[in-house]
Amino acid sequence: MENRMGRALRRGVALGLALAAAWGVSLTADLGGVKEDLTALGEEPAMAVWLMKSQLGELPGREQGLTGWGRLLLKASPLLAAGEGAVLERRESQEAPGETGEPDLGDGEDTDLPDLQPSDSGEGIVEMTGRGKEGSLYLRDGEIYVYNRTDRELDSSLLGEGTVDVSLGEGPQILILHTHGSEAYSMTDGDTYEESDPYRTTDCTHNVVRVGEEMATVFRAYGFQVIHDTTLCDYPAYNGAYDRSKAVAEQWLERYPSIKVVFDVHRDALVGNEGEVYKLVSDEAGQKVAQVMMVLGTDAGGADHPRWKDNLAFALKLQRNLVKGYASLARPTVLRKSRYNQQLCPGSVLVEVGGHGNSLSEAIAGGRLWADNVARTLLEMKE
Repeated sequence: MENRMGRALRRGVALGLALAAAWGVSLTADLGGVKEDLTALGEEPAMAVWLMKSQLGELPGREQGLTGWGRLLLKASPLLAAGEGAVLERRESQEAPGETGEPDLGDGEDTDLPDLQPSDSGEGIVEMTGRGKEGSLYLRDGEIYVYNRTDRELDSSLLGEGTVDVSLGEGPQILILHTHGSEAYSMTDGDTYEESDPYRTTDCTHNVVRVGEEMATVFRAYGFQVIHDTTLCDYPAYNGAYDRSKAVAEQWLERYPSIKVVFDVHRDALVGNEGEVYKLVSDEAGQKVAQVMMVLGTDAGGADHPRWKDNLAFALKLQRNLVKGYASLARPTVLRKSRYNQQLCPGSVLVEVGGHGNSLSEAIAGGRLWADNVARTLLEMKE
């Protein structure tokens, strides 16, 4: 304590002497416009913040502010005091995204190719667990959270609307496909592949198609008949991928009218403001696995989608069992403006397994756990 007080006093004295010296020089020197420039510079918040941090060090937590000698020295200098609010505001803006719910890391509709930096050995990857929170854009029903990104005013009553219209009978019941099948993961667990683009590969043993096959294997183990279409709808061109996956889905739905569930399996891409890459993880029974998120389309973008609430009702039925069965495997469900071809079938869901910061092994583990829980829910519906 005595050392900290001593350092604070020495810093305060040093700063005071420096300011006094500068003031003295300004009285005797013919500096012309320099004095005015220095005065203007001192009035800049960024300059005040820099001076405060250089003299007092980093500010403590937002809830504490400055105390003791730090507060005394700060209040003695109007220049330093001017910067306190800016520093605290900056500190608040850098709060860890995982502590306040889903991060706001972009609001694209998943139709444009994301500009991802080339893969590396794991530097700059930030681990987090996506959770819902009160207020903001979240709708809540018990432990169920839905993130509203439609630009529409919606309330939680929406979560009780819609009808689950998924009657599972004989014949193929589940279709798994991939609008963006070349999406791949971070090569941090020894899983290496040849990239077609950063975090993308046409090698279906290393991209999200592999995750889809692992999920299909789980569904089949429960007795479901599954069609897994491995077409890379995003290669060689990313633009138009949803048109191509729509044609794939229509082909299978026409061939097998018994298909009532369509999962379009992707992986997310989460990049922070400073270029940090996020990996979405959940600790399930001591195993670190990728989180899984369901994305539901609406008619908010202007396209015809009269049964989007039925698609949402189906996804929420799955989500309710997911949050019961696992600690944090399921990220909040997301509502978007686009349709994602879900107008073709009221049992359609876009499924994001992890992000590009996750490893393939984490994605496989998370995808298998998700499919296991969903399979049990579908069996209940079948009965």
